[in-house]
Amino acid sequence: MRWHKRLLVAGVAGAVALTASACAGGQVRGTGGTPKPTNSTSTSTSTGTSASANDATFVYAPNLDVVTDWDPATSYSNEIIAMENIYEGLTRYNAQIQKPEPRLATEWTSSTDGKEWTFKLRQGVKFHTGVALDSTIAKKAIERTIKANSGAAYIWGAVKTIDTPDPQTLKFTLKYAAPMDLIASSGYAAYIYDPDGVDKDGKKDGGTGPYTIDTWQKGKETELSLKAFDGYWGGWKPEQYKKVAFRVTPEITTAWQLLQRGEVSFVERLNPQLFAQAGTTAGVQTSQTPSFQNLLLLFNTASGPAKDVKVRQALQAAIDYDGLNAALKGAGTKASGLVPKGLLGYAAGLEPKQDLAKAQQLLADAGFGPDLPQLKLKMTYAQGDDDQKLLVTLLSEQLKRLNVELQAKPMAWNAQWDLGKKQGQDIFVMYWYPDYADAYSWFVNVFRSADKPQFNLSYLKDGAIDQAIDGLPQLTATDRTKAEMSYADLQKKIIDEQAAVAVPYVQTYQRALSAKVQGYMDNPAYPNVVFFYDLKSAG
Repeated sequence: MRWHKRLLVAGVAGAVALTASACAGGQVRGTGGTPKPTNSTSTSTSTGTSASANDATFVYAPNLDVVTDWDPATSYSNEIIAMENIYEGLTRYNAQIQKPEPRLATEWTSSTDGKEWTFKLRQGVKFHTGVALDSTIAKKAIERTIKANSGAAYIWGAVKTIDTPDPQTLKFTLKYAAPMDLIASSGYAAYIYDPDGVDKDGKKDGGTGPYTIDTWQKGKETELSLKAFDGYWGGWKPEQYKKVAFRVTPEITTAWQLLQRGEVSFVERLNPQLFAQAGTTAGVQTSQTPSFQNLLLLFNTASGPAKDVKVRQALQAAIDYDGLNAALKGAGTKASGLVPKGLLGYAAGLEPKQDLAKAQQLLADAGFGPDLPQLKLKMTYAQGDDDQKLLVTLLSEQLKRLNVELQAKPMAWNAQWDLGKKQGQDIFVMYWYPDYADAYSWFVNVFRSADKPQFNLSYLKDGAIDQAIDGLPQLTATDRTKAEMSYADLQKKIIDEQAAVAVPYVQTYQRALSAKVQGYMDNPAYPNVVFFYDLKSAG
């Protein structure tokens, strides 16, 4: 899942997001200082009654382990699918209207220069620890996340100070203009939590969300179960799901069988053949939504044979992009650069093309090829992800014609990620999506230099690229035209000149779920998340 961060996170995270994304601004810097209303809408949920109670358990069937980190300050991977139901932020991004909406904040205002933001907190909110939400504890949570300086904590980089004028008011003073309402909707690092409720062993949590931890058994098939938090501020209706379980199912065919038998409620990904079958299967419904999540092939620029830029460029040219996208049968669309369509920085006309003759010549220049020594490359990819497996199959066939042996190994995300941080592969395959709806996340997380690799698993180190990346947030806030130019230039340097990555496709989310589930709506800003509270069972 993120995914990894993503799914990262990696596999389907793993990497990553968008999923929402990075800390870039949308406000225009100006000279005024008078606050202007940004949003004054409040959200409430009725506690009305229904004819019958819902005793069913909603069972989510992820293909990878769910939890890699229980700390809401540092969490940055697959556990988003649980955390988004346990924790809440000040706002939540609404993909339908393409802007943030109220969550723990009911309204907010910003100064005309975008450097001061004031949020009014919802009243009557309690943490799962029993503590009441107020501005002091909200400030404490955000400052703890900033201090941890891990995961997506960078999203708060514009913050200079946080003040609490009264128990229901949070005031942010920024170092530079930034869209704090959008930042506060991030799928990572934006949670407001009770710091005293954080537990690394998953025995308790400090969230305010509709669900709280019931059981967590690392490594077990049913790894995690959640239960309704009776004191949730939104209230409860009888038909809502009060129980949720995450049943780890690495094989897609097994997940499909479990869905047909009624043992699971939701499968986040099926291969094209099974998805087509699901559309005509009684008792099953499907959902298809464009995403902000793309697949990355990160080439090891620091060591091994891919350290030679000619080898990396040959790999880019060897990929059968058109064949792969055709084989996906609607599960993906051909990428155009690093930034998916719909985000600032997207540029048409950057679609990659296969060129085997070019690949062979580049390999020959590097000393490898059909009449030269064989090149062996180690690739890691997500266990249980049929789309990535398809990529491996097609690429292996193409490279074999060039006397290149692709030693591809499917791995659980944690193992793949641990190996990647040790530079243990030549090609690292993972998904990425932004942390909030902005493209900055790809650049600052995946391609900015780092002494200790986290998600920059191409190990690229380039001072000029770093400097340009660091300027993106403020540039986005002050001059969107120049920001577009900077994004275009960075993609040229990273993809064409450095050849640090290949981007075959952007995913289209294809879900299958029980026909009994009502109210499901995909939100690409929170990849693979099901907001269970919004659902009800038909029977």
